[in-house]
Amino acid sequence: MKLTRDEAWTLLCEWTAGDALRKHARAVELVMRAASERYGAGAADVEEWGVAGLLHDADYEAWPEQHPARIVAWLRERGEPSLAHAISAHYTKWGVAYESRLDKALLACDELTGFVGACARVRPDGLGSLESKSVLKRLKDKGFAAKVERDEIARGVELLGVDLAEHIEFVIAALRPHAAELGLAGRVEPSA
Repeated sequence: MKLTRDEAWTLLCEWTAGDALRKHARAVELVMRAASERYGAGAADVEEWGVAGLLHDADYEAWPEQHPARIVAWLRERGEPSLAHAISAHYTKWGVAYESRLDKALLACDELTGFVGACARVRPDGLGSLESKSVLKRLKDKGFAAKVERDEIARGVELLGVDLAEHIEFVIAALRPHAAELGLAGRVEPSA
């Protein structure tokens, strides 16, 4: 039986106490759900791609030295080899081959989703008016969100075979309807 989104969320919450990492997981889930329509087989992929986004860092907080081995092993035990493989490949320096669109999309969406979130957090209206040109400008500033590995973003976009600016716009569009839930709606001005 396929792993459900509810089961994935329960596991994430058991293994991840921090709100920031849970929000990142939820953001990547939302982007991956949209990516399934754009880069995958559409509706047939939505749940699997969403769960990949939700669980990709599930073991990071509790076992950072073993990431992603714990979640990958858990998924393999559950009979989810494609999810396990995609998550084992979501960082190029691990040297795992990219075999499917799911593998490539998770790499292309993960780090960029976090970076788009960082860009939104410094804007008064969050994701409201964020455009790819602003994100591209921030990508060039190595001091901004310095922990984000720009080479991972570039490699993911290259492997997926998409234009970086268009992919950024896609990520922004996937996140924008969920800005409040993700804490990316900006600073709300009190009404007079």
